[in-house]
Amino acid sequence: MARARGEAPSLRPPPARSAADYVPAERSLDAMRRASQGCRGCDLWEHATQAVFGEGRARAPLMLVGEQPGNEEDLSGHPFVGPSGRLLDEALEEAGIARRDAYVTNVVKHFKWEPRGKRRIHKKPTDMEARACGPWLRAEIEVVQPRVLVCLGATAAQALLGRGVSVTRQRGQWLDSPLAAHVGVTIHPSAILRITDGEERRAAFDAYVDDFRWVRDEIDAHLRHP
Repeated sequence: MARARGEAPSLRPPPARSAADYVPAERSLDAMRRASQGCRGCDLWEHATQAVFGEGRARAPLMLVGEQPGNEEDLSGHPFVGPSGRLLDEALEEAGIARRDAYVTNVVKHFKWEPRGKRRIHKKPTDMEARACGPWLRAEIEVVQPRVLVCLGATAAQALLGRGVSVTRQRGQWLDSPLAAHVGVTIHPSAILRITDGEERRAAFDAYVDDFRWVRDEIDAHLRHP
């Protein structure tokens, strides 16, 4: 696996108004999950059902970071339980990664949406909203201390690694970063769901599984030689 150097600064500092005032002094996942429900670090909470915090165990060897919760996640309070989450679970299983070995979360903890008839349609968070939510993600990384961190999609990659990072160019490379021993990028599972041609979607899914196979190889090496 090639390693690219110099592309990956740490998380950018949050703006003046941010989640920083709401992250509790107690650095535990349970305490932060409870505190996130009261976060008013940006305006997205006003139209969301609840904050959707990350799930998984502290010291999980793998952290997966997406963009934001979707409609099903907003209603249930759990990350990656909608169509994208189900496809992600399938890819992890085919790659030989146990879900218990992954901590899954998003850059933004509240669902940003716009109405379309009776439906609530995903709307991409702004750079300012991603930065405002950054203290939560920074605290999650601090507690989980993953061996491998994978950004799912451009929003997560650029929020964590800087605007110069390209998923297309740097997919399949390990990037030097202080966030984890091994940091990589791949597409968000929703990108596969948007493909309408059956053969193209299958090829995209197979490539996605391959991405997670090289992740699995690193996790396996770590578990053998911690």
